[in-house]
Amino acid sequence: MAKKPYYITTAIAYTSGKPHIGNTYEIVLADSIARFKRMQGYDVRFQTGTDEHGQKIEIKASEAGITPKQFVDNVSGQIKEIWDLMNTSYDKFIRTTDEYHEKQVQKIFKKLHDQGDIYKGYYEGKYCTPCESFFTESQLVDGKCPDCGREVIDAKEEAYFFKLSKYADRLIDYINTHPEFIQPESRKNEMMNNFLLPGLQDLCVSRTSFKWGIPVDFDDKHVVYVWIDALSNYITGLGYDVDGNSDELYKKYWPADLHLIGKDIIRFHTIYWPIMLMALDLPLPKQVFGHPWLLVGDGKMSKSKGNVIYADDLVNYFGVDAVRYFVLHEMPFDNDGSITWELMVERMNSDLANILGNLVNRTISMNNKYFGGVISNPGVNEPVDDDLKAVALAMHEKVDAKMEKLRVADAITEVFTLLRRCNKYIDETEPWKLAKDETKQDRLATVLYNLMEGIRMAAVALAAYLPDTSAKILDMLGTQERDYLKLDQFGLLETGGKVVEKPEILFARVDIKELMEKVEADKAANAQAQPAAEPAEEAETEEGIDIEPKAEITFDDFEKLQFQVGEIIACEAVKKSKKLLCSQVKIGNQVRQIVSGIRKHYSPEEMVGKKVMVVTNLKPATLAGVKSEGMILCAEDADGNLSLMVPEKKMPAGAEIC
Repeated sequence: MAKKPYYITTAIAYTSGKPHIGNTYEIVLADSIARFKRMQGYDVRFQTGTDEHGQKIEIKASEAGITPKQFVDNVSGQIKEIWDLMNTSYDKFIRTTDEYHEKQVQKIFKKLHDQGDIYKGYYEGKYCTPCESFFTESQLVDGKCPDCGREVIDAKEEAYFFKLSKYADRLIDYINTHPEFIQPESRKNEMMNNFLLPGLQDLCVSRTSFKWGIPVDFDDKHVVYVWIDALSNYITGLGYDVDGNSDELYKKYWPADLHLIGKDIIRFHTIYWPIMLMALDLPLPKQVFGHPWLLVGDGKMSKSKGNVIYADDLVNYFGVDAVRYFVLHEMPFDNDGSITWELMVERMNSDLANILGNLVNRTISMNNKYFGGVISNPGVNEPVDDDLKAVALAMHEKVDAKMEKLRVADAITEVFTLLRRCNKYIDETEPWKLAKDETKQDRLATVLYNLMEGIRMAAVALAAYLPDTSAKILDMLGTQERDYLKLDQFGLLETGGKVVEKPEILFARVDIKELMEKVEADKAANAQAQPAAEPAEEAETEEGIDIEPKAEITFDDFEKLQFQVGEIIACEAVKKSKKLLCSQVKIGNQVRQIVSGIRKHYSPEEMVGKKVMVVTNLKPATLAGVKSEGMILCAEDADGNLSLMVPEKKMPAGAEIC
């Protein structure tokens, strides 16, 4: 029986520089899904790659004194090395400088032009070079780019435009009739409320102010702009041909089952890309999942902030599978996750070294000590065994259910639930006491068999997430039974064989003090190895802020205020104001509309999905013609910079702040 095809893609990484751990999270997440689908019996096609054109590349190459192609060759190679280091099992690594891709992009552009979906016009507006995006004056926030906050420049040039508005109603209808298309739900609400329902503007799809791009073959003054170029990779990588001579891979795998992307590019993949496909009369991908960001502490990674963490550095300190575990397990489904050295060490020592590593080590060691390593199962069962077996047998269905919804972190938790149960089983059965009683040897052998079988089943399930660790555990058990689809049976570990004589330490405990000393020493060594740079301004010690005290209040006054956790499910700029954002905030089972003067500090896209602290019993007010039913709390520094007050730990919407 032929396997069912499954096509999964990541966004292609932009070749402006080395990817940090936040960028790397996406490829590891996609890899875990691809590996899991293979374990379920699917014929998986997993594609990733690099986005290599644009003005930013042209500028960086010029600054480096090399050609743009040399620049992207270097960076693309670096990205591929990190993807390989993280043990990702992609089938295709596409580059937008690949000859086949470039030719097909030219043909796609011409087809859309010839059928009237692309037309020549003139563009005049504000342009952000880092984001490679045009904005109107009204879209700017305090005169700066609404996406990245950087300075914009005046730009005026001839350009081709794509008629997005022509297909808007069709896309809205598609989204409404395919609720699974955009996930999580908050991303769909954001796209509908902030972009589609207010009305789409036609999209600029060519440039004349730089040359590093795919030439428009019927008008060589223009190069194809990023959207048509980069987004087309999902079909050109399968051998799609505009003229109808597509490769068998395209016929087999398109439409994609899953586009896995960062939440910051959800608009391009759920509006621009499906409209392009509609114009080409091609099927739309089945699902686009906009994953959250991995932050350092509570902020985005930035070279200017000096808080960038790279995957290869983490691997040097912790190992590949420990890093994979951390980024997969610590990322919530639809909220940003956080990475810190302290949390990495905590997970390494608690989850990996103790719950998993120590369990495997002492179980195998006991089997070696008491039975010379030979695996046997006399079947001397007691009621205490039943719960362990029940947990083991229930695991695969629970993992399946979580993975079906792309809740990878929750799926890993289900596997570790079995591992925790195995540890508890040791405490319950006390094998060391059984070993002292000659009449309990068969019971002891049964207990150790049950433990090893529980470990085997967990190791089989872990293969999607910690592939090297999974293989090591199964090798140490000496088993060939590694079929995920057979995890509905307990007792498949072969008897008569032997476990490894000396079990490998899977994860060594880490001392946080020693680690941080090594990290700082490595930073200093790397800084010395870097070419001399312009002298930086001396960092100032952060000082506290004194503010004008308000009149004292009584505890009774304070108790009149009600504070709750709210989840922002949609957000848009208030049209009559350059300062205000209007958020739809879920509080318990209700949704309130709250207007906040924070547009300078947060874009609508950044707000969606955040858990915030809200004053919920303020009398409603009207701001710039928009009703506001509460107040979102922020902190403000001496320079007027704002930061949302967010719960330190995971809290449900509606939780009382007390």
